Amino acid sequence: MTSLASLRLLSTPRFGLSSPSETTKPVFRVLSRISKEEGETAVSSPELVVSNNGVGVGGFVEKEKAIPLIGGGNWHGQNPAVVEVETKVVGEVDDDGEGVGGVDSLAALWDDGYGTRSIKDYLEASKDVIKPDGGPPRWFCPVECGRPLKNSPVLLFLPGLDGVGFGLMLHHKALGRAFEVRCLHVPVYDRTPFNELVKFVEKTVKSEHAASPDKPIYLVGDSFGGCLALSVAARNPNIDLVVILANPATSFGRSQLQPLFPILEALPDELHFTVPYLLSFVLGDPLKMASVTINERLPLRIQAEQLSRNLTSLLPLLSGLADIIPKETLLWKLKLLKSAASYTNSRLHAVRAEVILLYSGNDNMLPSANEADLLMKSLKSCKTRRFNGNGHTLLLEDGLSLLTVIKGTNTYRRSRKIDYVLDFLPPSRSEFNTAFNEVLGLLRTGTSSALFSTLDDGTIVRGLAGVPAEGPVLLIGYHMLLGLELFSLAEHFLKEKNIMVRGLAHPMLFTESYGSDFSIVDWSRVFGAVPVTGKNLFKLLSTKSHVLLYPGGSREALHYKGEEYKLFWPDHPEFIRMAARFGATIVPFGAVGEDDLAEMVLDYNDYMKIPFLNDYIRRNNANSNGVRMGVEGEVGNQNLFLPFLAPKVPGRLYYLFGKPTHLKGRQEMLKDRESASRLYSQIKTEVESCMAYLLKRREEDPYRNILDRTFYRTLYSSPDDIPAFEF
Repeated sequence: MTSLASLRLLSTPRFGLSSPSETTKPVFRVLSRISKEEGETAVSSPELVVSNNGVGVGGFVEKEKAIPLIGGGNWHGQNPAVVEVETKVVGEVDDDGEGVGGVDSLAALWDDGYGTRSIKDYLEASKDVIKPDGGPPRWFCPVECGRPLKNSPVLLFLPGLDGVGFGLMLHHKALGRAFEVRCLHVPVYDRTPFNELVKFVEKTVKSEHAASPDKPIYLVGDSFGGCLALSVAARNPNIDLVVILANPATSFGRSQLQPLFPILEALPDELHFTVPYLLSFVLGDPLKMASVTINERLPLRIQAEQLSRNLTSLLPLLSGLADIIPKETLLWKLKLLKSAASYTNSRLHAVRAEVILLYSGNDNMLPSANEADLLMKSLKSCKTRRFNGNGHTLLLEDGLSLLTVIKGTNTYRRSRKIDYVLDFLPPSRSEFNTAFNEVLGLLRTGTSSALFSTLDDGTIVRGLAGVPAEGPVLLIGYHMLLGLELFSLAEHFLKEKNIMVRGLAHPMLFTESYGSDFSIVDWSRVFGAVPVTGKNLFKLLSTKSHVLLYPGGSREALHYKGEEYKLFWPDHPEFIRMAARFGATIVPFGAVGEDDLAEMVLDYNDYMKIPFLNDYIRRNNANSNGVRMGVEGEVGNQNLFLPFLAPKVPGRLYYLFGKPTHLKGRQEMLKDRESASRLYSQIKTEVESCMAYLLKRREEDPYRNILDRTFYRTLYSSPDDIPAFEF
């Protein structure tokens, strides 16, 4: 078994007390893990693991030795730093019971720290690392990243024009749970040419690949770092790389600021202090930067006050940019950008890596939107996501959680191929708040969903008390028009029971044909959508998950006029025997309310009468992946389309979860097809009964109308506490 060095470092220098000379030696910690079989210490090349701002991993076995900090030179012009190498045998556990590699999984609604850091933290942290130290570029691990999940891949951050390496400041805590994060620091007065920086990063990539050949390596390139990431990918087509670009500087030759560069070069030294203020408005959107830590749920008046305070405190710190990018460094960086763009563009054809391109709609430094179109044509595997309101410094502005984007684009994996079940990271608290308060805020407030469930004794109660908390649980129900019921269902399971419901979804939701904005489809992936296959259902049940399955599939979700609340289930029991195999609990449920939200104006049959729409729908469906290939009838041959709807004054969504059916100890259904078919018919009947119950009882709800709910909410409560019909 091959051993691998992993590293952590101290957030601040650790000072000794024995002598003045010792107090000026910052100490950085490197963890070296050894193989029980080989019995030898394995440490990455020192120049690859030099670290300057991280945290130690607890529970080490022994301190082996202290060595000079190679690659770091003198720190802040003081005495050479020291690295402490501590060894740990692979397979042993720490004092807290966790392995060296971290914990196994994350709980739903975990704290990702997003919104607790801002551009102010970036500027303040940069002050401590911009003094001349005489050292070359080096890697460091941010202290906030903490300990990642076991078997996490490595993420290498390649910074932009500043070179400081703190460009992921807003995302450290979140990324640190999913990745081994390492950030590149290029000292202010370093003059390493671009091709040498490429070789430096490439050496790290090759070292990581040799240590873990089956894991992907993530390269996050910000602006200039995007050129660096693409160049490394082009030189290493056989290494499994995932390249994430944020407004890459490959378009530097077409920058709208090109006429200003000669002026900057001729600007007198005494006027250079004005450049940071100019750059602050060119590189990013100050409002977006100042909005990161503001809670969107606060009243507008309080939000405005906080924004004003943030902007006021931010402006004095902008002068620090003059120290981060002094005049001679700025001129060097501009030359470096020019060579980087030229070098990278000549090698784009060689890039084989998976690429995620994030670009801003308000980039005042580079034509990033136009460049995204060009890169999409040049790169063989590239997804794009647009952020219209953001500026060039996308990763330091509000509106983007990098880990959320990685999850929403199905880019997070721990091996060569994504595993939708085992690689899934549950949503964090900030993702939950963003999705349900901002993205779905109007729908959530307008529908004010009322959920009911049935206890084992048949009693119907408000809430989800009747749904078992212990899995595996299979939720079987009616798929409302366009899946309108999905998000309220997922929200309430998380809020009330802290349970992540994994929905089996049509494969079309996992293609890239939905445009470039981070959309509701991406959010469905963040909240656990899985391609509907027998293999994925098997994995979910084997991991004791709560699984959401719609036997009617897209035929129900895209039904025609007059087919509201009608089930379109296949004839054969597709899920009963799988549930019996794992002793799962089946919970049937019904959902109603679509007819109170919208009226269908044009359906599939109407579209087929319009020649150009007819051809468009047939052409799109010809390239789609079928779910029930070989199944006869309309359920197995449903063409996908988007019905034309006319909105109504919003009514209300209602859910009823029926009495649970426990299959533990009923393995005879694996062989007895008749028993499985009878249970299948029973489940279908219970779903229909749940909907019939809700359709009748909603007539008795005094708060079915949005006006009544709004009046009640104004006087008494939140949208989730509004009463419904009496039992």
